[in-house]
Amino acid sequence: MKRWITWTALGLVVVLMGWGVWRTLAARQVEKQALAEATTSREQAPLQLAEGEMITVQQRTLELGVPISGALRAVDSAMIKARVAGEIQSLTLREGDSVRAGQVVARIDPTEAQARLRQAQQQADAAKAQVDINQRQLDNNKALVDQGFISATALVNSQASLQAAQATYQAARAAADVARKALDDTVLRSPISGQVAQRLAQPGERVGVDGRVLEVVDPSRLELEALLSPADSLPVRVGQKARLQLEGSSQDVTATVVRINPSAQGGSRTVPVYLRVDAESASQLRQGMFVQGLLSTGQTQVLAVELDAVRTDKPRPYVQAVQNGRIAHLPVTPGMRAVVQGQTLVAVEGVPAGTAVVAGRLGTLREGTAVAAPAAQAAAPAMPSVPALPASGAAQ
Repeated sequence: MKRWITWTALGLVVVLMGWGVWRTLAARQVEKQALAEATTSREQAPLQLAEGEMITVQQRTLELGVPISGALRAVDSAMIKARVAGEIQSLTLREGDSVRAGQVVARIDPTEAQARLRQAQQQADAAKAQVDINQRQLDNNKALVDQGFISATALVNSQASLQAAQATYQAARAAADVARKALDDTVLRSPISGQVAQRLAQPGERVGVDGRVLEVVDPSRLELEALLSPADSLPVRVGQKARLQLEGSSQDVTATVVRINPSAQGGSRTVPVYLRVDAESASQLRQGMFVQGLLSTGQTQVLAVELDAVRTDKPRPYVQAVQNGRIAHLPVTPGMRAVVQGQTLVAVEGVPAGTAVVAGRLGTLREGTAVAAPAAQAAAPAMPSVPALPASGAAQ
């Protein structure tokens, strides 16, 4: 009797354990089925892209360009220097004052120059008197020779004396001209019209020969000297345009290539290229201002997308293309860049024209993710030609 009770108890335990296992397996099966249904539901409901979150790889016309920078300088400038030593007088001009070509801007004390001119002139007068004496003596000797009172040798000596006196007179006149030129050099005149950029001496100051007094520049004609690498200088031609910006300002400045140096500089091997600023822009600029911008050297047709659409979180840059309703990561090779209306475009190789690409602001999407394009995808407007910037490594 006791054995029967034991076996009955064991049978109940086995039944209860089996029922528990069955309940656990059934619950797991229900969970798997729910997970499968949820996955199927997600796969059946693709990621809906809003308008503007999908762009198209399109053929663009980009302007090729070379970056340039440098300080503006006046085409016409002059450093007015003292050509004789002395004390400066009548110097009243200051920075910013306007001057005309030929205008007297300062004087050097002429007292010493005037004395030297008088001395040279008096020596010339004395030499002229000696010429007159020798001329009369020669005339008298000719008459005496004709009458036979003196020999022909005396006549030859008179002629030699006259020639010597004439040479002395010519030398004295030349010395007087030099002294007169020194007196004229005490008056300093501006060789060009423009404005005073620097006053380097003060009234009453004594300066030596070639001492700097004033710097005059013509601000109406400004140019930029851009130093280009040998490779960048090859496509540059006279007449090409450049768009420049003043440092610290958004103002655009237009300049034109007017000269190209035929020789590269010895140390850096760079090639100087000179760009003339348009007259309208030059009226608002000053010599020494720093500008930078892009020199347009031509155009090219390339496939381009927005820069942020090119991803760099893999060893090779790629775009997130939409193929058959799913995301595919297509490797690309970024090229030149262009900025238009605050948006940077980049040329890409490795994808055909017309490829739909997810915009960069969506972030990284897993390959194979189902997506749906906007219901009314707006037609992309034709992009204008924009200047291309050299590629600087992989797109960011």
